[in-house]
Amino acid sequence: MKKRETARTLDLSTEARIKQAARAVFYRKGFAATRTRDIAEEAGINLALLNYYFRSKGKLFEIIMLETLSDFLANIRGVINDESTSLECKIEQIAAGYIDLIRREPEIPFFLLSEIRSNAGVFFERIPIGKIVKSSVFIRQYREAAANGKIAEPNPLHFIMNFIGMILFPFIASPVLKEIGSLDAEAFDRLMEERKKRIPLWINSLMKPT
Repeated sequence: MKKRETARTLDLSTEARIKQAARAVFYRKGFAATRTRDIAEEAGINLALLNYYFRSKGKLFEIIMLETLSDFLANIRGVINDESTSLECKIEQIAAGYIDLIRREPEIPFFLLSEIRSNAGVFFERIPIGKIVKSSVFIRQYREAAANGKIAEPNPLHFIMNFIGMILFPFIASPVLKEIGSLDAEAFDRLMEERKKRIPLWINSLMKPT
């Protein structure tokens, strides 16, 4: 029995080490430029062992991204269902959390686009963002504010499109923006840090009745 437990512990430890190594290499090189050999070297294991645990680079990438998004969604769920915070406070927290996530995991926007375009049904079964948002305190607060004349746009979907666009687009278009603004990676990162404060201001301005 002890041998089985020890083997299982080693399996979990090796899997965790591979995931940690893969995350580091994907972050440095991006998905396309990463080889499974790079991940094996980062993890300090041979290629055969990596292939034993994970069938392919693509499968490993998918697992890491889905785990990351699941953790993020769990945190966001707490934010959008907090009865004690205002709509404005929730917007600030979501903007900051989402920007910080993508700065740590720059492959996430491209993973999202790829998965949603190619396999939307399966993706939303794994990451049920629609169900979580539609039944949230956030949406209830939004509808109440719209009904009371505090928000100009009654349809929260317009808000969601504007909000997500403001957060995601700069990361997706970062090569173009860096070229236009003559920005290096550090300068672009500072720009994204600024947006954590500015996006809530812009969103609140857009929502106010004229």
